Amino acid sequence: MELIHEPKVLLIGWTDFQKPECVDWRTDTEVAGEQIIEYAGRMCYQSWSNPAGRTNAAYIGNMLDHGHLSVIEHATAAFSIWGVSRSCTHELVRHRHLSFSQVSQRYVPETDANFVEPAVIAEDPELHALFLESVQASQRAYDQLLERLTEKYASVEDRTLRRKLARQAARSVMPNATETRIVVSGNFRAWRHFIRMRGSEHADVEIRSVALQVLRHLQRLSSAVFSDYEIYQLPDGGEAARTSHLYE
Repeated sequence: MELIHEPKVLLIGWTDFQKPECVDWRTDTEVAGEQIIEYAGRMCYQSWSNPAGRTNAAYIGNMLDHGHLSVIEHATAAFSIWGVSRSCTHELVRHRHLSFSQVSQRYVPETDANFVEPAVIAEDPELHALFLESVQASQRAYDQLLERLTEKYASVEDRTLRRKLARQAARSVMPNATETRIVVSGNFRAWRHFIRMRGSEHADVEIRSVALQVLRHLQRLSSAVFSDYEIYQLPDGGEAARTSHLYE
């Protein structure tokens, strides 16, 4: 068993773009996601010329300022997230415009589970001891239940079904702190909303950490879309994100 104190967020996929040969249009960005956003915006108004020499960043910034956000939905990013608790993913999956693929406790046994320990508990010896005692007790209960349930379903001929029936019942004693892994993808508009809500100083500490890691990845991937978000220090030493834009 390992106690985890920081999630790990990796950018694993993003939008590609192939400009139609029939369209006479050029832009100054090499980022595919930014290209497709500008292309979509110009398609709406058939405005392929750019006599003012407006940059892609300025073009996208103008759309953000005016709330013309449907065009940023064409650019997407996917993340693989490790070391988060089930309580964190319970909040994460409420963002219905994102897409999720999470480790299944019905198919993957929790016999060697790890647990996510909040920093406020880890830094206090008495609280840490209480947390450790609790998760260890849950792990023992799970192991015992899984063993007995496996015996109980021994007569089920289908091996996969037999294992699934045992594991889906045994998992009921595992706490919210149980570590899980999840792949999350979404368009840039959905990610902006997620960051606005979960990167806030009012958000839960764990999911805020995920949101800030996502934001840093996205700012490197597409500064034109995400540079308006500022990461700032909180009085307790933590970090949060904010933007002056009203539209999301």
